[in-house]
Amino acid sequence: AVLDLGYSFYYNISVTDLILERLPATLLLVISAQLLAITIGVVLGVIAARNPQGITSHFVTVLALVGYSAPVFWTGIMLIILFSSTLPIFPIGGLMDVSVEREGLAKMLDVLHHLVLPSITLASIFVALYSRLARASMLDVLGSDYVRTAKAKGLSEFLVVYKHALRNALLPVVTMAGLVFSGVISGAVLVETVFSWPGLGTLAVQAIVARDTPTILGILFFSSLVVVVANLLTDLVYRIIDPRIKTSDD
Repeated sequence: AVLDLGYSFYYNISVTDLILERLPATLLLVISAQLLAITIGVVLGVIAARNPQGITSHFVTVLALVGYSAPVFWTGIMLIILFSSTLPIFPIGGLMDVSVEREGLAKMLDVLHHLVLPSITLASIFVALYSRLARASMLDVLGSDYVRTAKAKGLSEFLVVYKHALRNALLPVVTMAGLVFSGVISGAVLVETVFSWPGLGTLAVQAIVARDTPTILGILFFSSLVVVVANLLTDLVYRIIDPRIKTSDD
């Protein structure tokens, strides 16, 4: 049968059903963290590139390196202490509040409320990578002939940077986003464990402790499948950003 991965030794149910039940939570966390990391990283990179020798550029560099150096589980614990214990703004963990039944928009908002801290924690690792890459790419693009031509035509600094330069500067960032997607999934294991997020990460930890081999193999298979699809989507986005790239059918 298609996708028949056997039965879980620990849960005594189909591995495929077990994984498909947990997969949406992991995808929600991973995609949210990626989008957050890319957005913050690109914004910081552009700010740093506009004045590469200024205080802002050095501050962004130091901030990015601190975020990259901090262990993801430590970052998660610190956020829990600050925003869940000291300032009870966000819930400590879980996907939603199981003590209250919610439907529709209320349920979605509850999930988003629980998603904030885990997504920030997971994104913190990759903000440094994207910001440094965006800064270097933007500096390279700002020195191009067409950018100098745009400045000579009297266009404002905002239009030159965000309309003409940014689009080409995003190409290396998009490429890197596809390459590190497997690392995002790996980081999600720790983040899900810290925040009790009911995704593939917590399932993997439970399966390893229980020596549930079919479940572990199933998680590896589905994780690999997600990475392949993510790289395919990256290629499609790359083509949208850079119209010069054509497929064999064009």
